[in-house]
This record gives sequence, C-alpha cells and structure tokens, in this order.
Amino acid sequence: MFNLKLAALTVTALVAWSASPAGALTMKECGETYRAAKEGGTLNGMDWAAFRKEKCATSAAESAGADSVKTEEPAEKDASAAVAPTVAPAGVTFPTTLAAEFKAEKPAKARMKTCLQGYHDNKEAGTLNGLRWIQKGGGYYSLCNARLKAES
Repeated sequence: MFNLKLAALTVTALVAWSASPAGALTMKECGETYRAAKEGGTLNGMDWAAFRKEKCATSAAESAGADSVKTEEPAEKDASAAVAPTVAPAGVTFPTTLAAEFKAEKPAKARMKTCLQGYHDNKEAGTLNGLRWIQKGGGYYSLCNARLKAES
C-alpha cells in the first residue's frame, strides 16, 4: 500500500513538474522531486548533482535570467540618484603638505599616513563634526587625499 502511494506521488510530482512552467520550480521543489524519485527507485543511478543539472538546470537558468532583469532595474535607480560628494564640515582641518616623517614612503602611502595623522588630530580636538574616515560619498581620507594630490 505504501509503495503504491509513493509511486502515485512520484508520478504526480513528475507530471506536475513537466506541466508547470520552466521557471516555476524552486530548489526546494527540485529537492522534493529528487527525494520522491529516490524513494521510488527511478533515479537510474543518478546522484543529486546529476539530477539537479538534468531536471532543474533549465528552470534555474531561466529563473536566474528573470532575477537578473529584476536586479538591473534598481541599479538604474541608483545611478540616477547619485550621492553628492561629502563636503568637509566647518572646523575640519586638512594637512597641506606631506608630513616629514613619511616623505621616504611611496607617495600614496605617505598621503594616507599624513591624512590619518590629521584625522586623529581632528578627532582628539573634536572638530570632525560627524565626518568619518571613510564614508559613502567621500570621508576624511577621500577629501584629504584629493587635497594632498592637488598640492603635489
């Protein structure tokens, strides 16, 4: 009796699977179909990876294609709503030249260390006014690095 119910369930699952649209199968449904086929003995020696590639690959590829279309739309919205670059709050000071102790370093590293020193000085003085080291749109490092690059 149990085998008859299992066979009926397997047949129903396979019929439902082939009758449904290709993008309708989820990974959970594919797993359930695999388990039913395994219990029904209709796998013919296939393991999960082979079963998934053969039976679920087309639906997964089409689902991924549909998902990529959905993810492209928000990307366009993000591009149109560009973040304005951060302007330094009043009271924040930036170094005007590279610190003498970092002149032996490569230019990029010397600028970074000089800016970090200036950031810590501003932090201790309490003059950052909400400006962080790195933040979206440009933080202290971005603003400082741009000024030091312009000076050299």
